[in-house]
Amino acid sequence: MKSYAIVDSSNIPIISVTFTGEKSTDENFQQYLDDLESCYYDRQQIAIMFDASKAVIPKLSHQRKQALWLSQHWKLMKNYCLGTAYVIPSTAIRTVLKMIFSFQNQPVPYKIFSNNEEAEDWIEDLISKAKVTNE
Repeated sequence: MKSYAIVDSSNIPIISVTFTGEKSTDENFQQYLDDLESCYYDRQQIAIMFDASKAVIPKLSHQRKQALWLSQHWKLMKNYCLGTAYVIPSTAIRTVLKMIFSFQNQPVPYKIFSNNEEAEDWIEDLISKAKVTNE
């Protein structure tokens, strides 16, 4: 099975999710959601950067599944996710994200960027503010 997205948690508290450009299948989309959920196992604060530069539009059923995942993990995200940055150069993919959020809004701050550098700066700022607040 080819991955729909690669979830990299090696740089905690920053989680990087990179969409591979593969079409979503029931199997690889579920693996992506499972990998995303695993980022919360340690119950520590994280910030997630989604790089959708190579993303292809997921099936409508997978868009709904993503919205359901957000709904089911609302409290978990609210408690542990500082925010999510989306790198989405494609207008079509931006539209899909808006559609997913129309099914189920996101419980944490998020922002859409056209490049990785701006997204990384925003994520770093979120983490810095959280550290100041927690001190």
